[in-house]
Amino acid sequence: MSGVKCTDKQRKLRFAALAAAGILLFSGCGAKTYELEHPYDVYGTSIHYEQPLAFDESLVSAQRPSLAGSIPFFAQELCISENETTASATLDASAAEAAGVFHLDEKTVPYAKNIYEKLYPASTTKILTAYVALKHADLTDTVTVSEQAANQAGDSSVCGLHAGDRLTLRQLLYGLLLESGNDAADAIAQHVSGSAESFAALMNEEAAALGATHSHFTNPHGLHDEEHYTCVYDLYLLLNAALQYEEFETITHTAKYTASYQDAAGASVTQEWETTDKFLNGEVQAPEGVTVLGGKTGTTNAAGYCLALYSKNAQGERVISIVMKADSGEKLYQLMGEMVKM
Repeated sequence: MSGVKCTDKQRKLRFAALAAAGILLFSGCGAKTYELEHPYDVYGTSIHYEQPLAFDESLVSAQRPSLAGSIPFFAQELCISENETTASATLDASAAEAAGVFHLDEKTVPYAKNIYEKLYPASTTKILTAYVALKHADLTDTVTVSEQAANQAGDSSVCGLHAGDRLTLRQLLYGLLLESGNDAADAIAQHVSGSAESFAALMNEEAAALGATHSHFTNPHGLHDEEHYTCVYDLYLLLNAALQYEEFETITHTAKYTASYQDAAGASVTQEWETTDKFLNGEVQAPEGVTVLGGKTGTTNAAGYCLALYSKNAQGERVISIVMKADSGEKLYQLMGEMVKM
């Protein structure tokens, strides 16, 4: 099924609203409110992007001649969907509240359902947690697990860490992304930012810089909070960014990992962590010709069943597929199995 592929001209028009807000910074004009139909806030968020935006080089040249010809378009390497819903006769749209398929090489979106709808991400949050850690810390760092990080709620997803355990950041990322350990998430957050609260603020800064402006995060693990939310399109942006780190892809493609480290007394500890992704652990067979390369699951009562997946289809094309708020685990993998073939 073919998706909407934007030309350079269309990409310029698509982000013209954001660019207009950025031009105000060049000209020194006062703030203005733009009433436009666009999935993201126009004026309030463009200033957080890491790359400047432009849609009319002659206008930019007049305001800042030194920038002429040198401003990259923010979305030039992204999949852009003009519509929130693209019908597909092959998919059961009722299986989940929202879903999307993003072809990374062609920059197309062959399937989309409610991709800008505000939803709870559950443990798919840990994609952003890993991205922030990879960007702001060193994989060889030694992290000492605090009492606060180790002391998770009884029904919380953990990878079995105890106060005083000493692991490398790389090991913690395996516990975070495979076993979906909330204890690993808190340990990483405290190491990078000093506290989970400060780390959440950094998560929001990085999400905004990536264009994920329909998101807000209050913790590094995804336990339910009314103010902790995202959408399918933003989750695509976050996973796409995390995949720029080779270590992220390596970790999320791993089915099992043996972690060897020391406890508070200096004794050796060995644990085996297994991925929660049923395509990778063998519980669900991927469609013929499809290679699952990684991703992250997430489940809470409020979020339903979620999965952000990175794969290659039968044509060898790189694909990110996301399902949010599926009714059950069975329906989640049935729907995803059809999506990854697109």
